[in-house]
Order: sequence, then structure tokens, then C-alpha cells
Amino acid sequence: MNIIYNIAVFKIKVLFFILKFFNSKIKLFLDERKNVFEILEKNISNSEKYIWIHVASLGEYEQGLPIFKEIKSLYHDHKIVVSFFSSSGYEVKKKDSIGDLTVYLPIDSYLNSKKFIDIINPKLAFFVKYEFWPNYLRNLIKNKVPTYLIAGNFREDQWFFKWYGKGFLSLLKTSFTHFFVQNNPSLILLNKKRIFNSSVMGDSRFDRVKSLLDQNNSIENIKKFINTKTCIVAGSTWNEDEKLFIDFIKSSKKENICWIIAPHQIDLIKIKIFQKKLSSESILLSEMNKTNFKEFKILIIDCVGILTKLYSYADISYVGGGMGNSGLHNILEPAIFKSPIIIGKNYKKFPEANEMIKQKGLISIKNSVEFKKTINSLIKNKDLRLKMGEINYNFINENLGATNKVISFLKQKK
Repeated sequence: MNIIYNIAVFKIKVLFFILKFFNSKIKLFLDERKNVFEILEKNISNSEKYIWIHVASLGEYEQGLPIFKEIKSLYHDHKIVVSFFSSSGYEVKKKDSIGDLTVYLPIDSYLNSKKFIDIINPKLAFFVKYEFWPNYLRNLIKNKVPTYLIAGNFREDQWFFKWYGKGFLSLLKTSFTHFFVQNNPSLILLNKKRIFNSSVMGDSRFDRVKSLLDQNNSIENIKKFINTKTCIVAGSTWNEDEKLFIDFIKSSKKENICWIIAPHQIDLIKIKIFQKKLSSESILLSEMNKTNFKEFKILIIDCVGILTKLYSYADISYVGGGMGNSGLHNILEPAIFKSPIIIGKNYKKFPEANEMIKQKGLISIKNSVEFKKTINSLIKNKDLRLKMGEINYNFINENLGATNKVISFLKQKK
């Protein structure tokens, strides 16, 4: 299995090298990683001790952040290297992550992984949620580095547990010192596969979103833009989500509502196309200081990193990703601000969404007709909005404590 995997990685590297001349995204992916070892060699000191934390993207980083902060305090004599796989996480956090150094993760070839780990020489390593890179894990084992999986989430349909994944299941068993999983089904599944070095921590995203109440959530001009209007904040939206808004806005004549729409990907060409499809004029956040924004009722966000703050202004929140197959985005962020929440139809793999629907703080819609009915109901009924918001806020508070479970375990091992 190891040989097959490394052959596949080699072929992917060759393919990417060829495709970079024709595909700008692949070229960017490779260019982003070409200076990683130079950055590491320049900044890593043999006289220091390091902890390596790896996350896929911004969502996993935010999920682990409460734990990372406590790790930094617990191991105060260590420095932290944070690595990202995706540019969406790295670009937002490269200058202000919890790490003393933040880099991209090089492609998981044997030589890359060996060099990366040899340079850092981590004393501990932490991976978050789904991250599983065989060559990095094998080199961590070879270097006898205690390695932990945080917020693991396992399901029967994952490839570890298929007949063709037996080799990777074997590596999974030997790679991690301990598995901190989010829920009992994950723990039961690991135990069934004879992985017993595991425990339920819960979901640290609850701890993370709770801390959002302590930050400064104000954004210049947003309060003036909303004024006395009922504010709908739509976060991390995709084309499928935005079609709902277009249909509703075109058919609606409501005067006392406003929209704040934050696309998942900031692509100015796509944003301009979206603006043309709307029947009402809209303004970009970057334009608000240049014109009289009070006449507009649709604000489109053309920067990253402020969505959690935007939710603090929401009377109603729509969270994107669920109308298509890109994956539902974080519904806990608006929940902590006591906002009623609407999502699309694809949410079954998200336990928190299932539970919030059951508790009636969140509503899933399948099409434009259901969206229009739901949004109109919430616009008209302030009492319903307040009731749903309170349910969501209480749901967050009922699920706190994941960070303490992880840190208590690490304190015993220290």
C-alpha cells in the first residue's frame, strides 16, 4: 500500500508540473509551496523546541484554536509551527496565527515529509479533524514524535474502513498517540476496529464560538447601513445559495429589510455578475467610504476574515454550502449571537445541524419556494426569531468543555 501511495504521489507531482503551464490554480498551488523549506531553514533554530500543528484550512484552524491557545500556555517553553494545506486558511492567518511560524504543508512525498520533519524536529505534533498524510505520519513515527488527532470525526463510509483501505487503517492505528474524537459514534467505530487509544472530547468549535462574544465585533459603517432595518446576513455563500437570494429579492418589495452577503470565494468577476442579476442595486464593502451607502439595501462583502463579526449584526442568518455539494459551513458562529438560522438541504453529515433542526433553532430549505416562505415568516415574526436565537445560544452553552478534556489529558502526559 505504501508503494502504491508513493507512486500515486509521484504521478500527481509530475501531472501538476505539466498542468501548471495551462492551469493558473495549479501553478499557484505549486508556487505557494516552493519556498517552504527555505522559510523553515531560515527561521527554525536548533536551540529551540518546537510543536507542530497542522490544519487543512481556516475552518479546522478555528476549530482547534481554543486548544492551540492552551497548548501554547502549557508548553510555554516551546515554539509553535502551524502548517496549512489550503490557501484560504494560510492567506488569512499567515501573519497572525497562534504559531511562531506559519507555512504551507508541502506535498506528501517521502522526501518532502522527511525534510519537513527533520528541519522542525517537533517534540509534539497535532493534526485536526480529517488530516491524514501517510508519509508525514510515517516520519513522525520514525522520529518517535507523540502525535495527536484533535476533533476526529469517523464514519463507516470513510476509506480507512473499506476493503481497499486496510493498509491505511493499519497506519492509522500506529500513527497517533491518542485520538480525541468529537462524538460517541466515532469512538465506537474506532473501538470496533481495535483502536482503543481514543476518547470523546466533544467539539472544540463550541468553545471557539463562545469566545467570539469577548472580541470586538464592530465593523465600520455596518450599523449605519442597517439603521432600523431587519438584517439578513448570508455567510459563505455559493452560486446555489445566491440563486435563492436573487429569486427572493426580485419577487420581494419589502422596504424594511437589508442584506449582507459574504461569498465563500472572493472573486470580483463573479461578484459583479451576481450584482447584475439582482433587481436592486448593491454596494461592495470596499466602496462604502466612497459613496452614500444609506440608499443601498444589499451589501456584498469583498474581503475575508470578518464573517464572524458580521453575524453579530444578523436578525436572521443564512449559512451557505448546503444547497450544493460543497459542504455546509459553520452554523455555530451565528448561533452564539442568538440568531435564527436557515441552511440548504444537504446537511446530514453535520451532527450539529441535525441536532439544531431537532431543537427548532435552525430550518433547512430545499428550494426557492421554501426559502421564500421561511424568510418571510422570520421577517414578520420577531418573537419567533428571538425564540430560535435563544435555542441556538443555549445549544452552544450545553456543548462547551472540549478544550478542557484535551488539555487535562496532555497535563497528565507531560
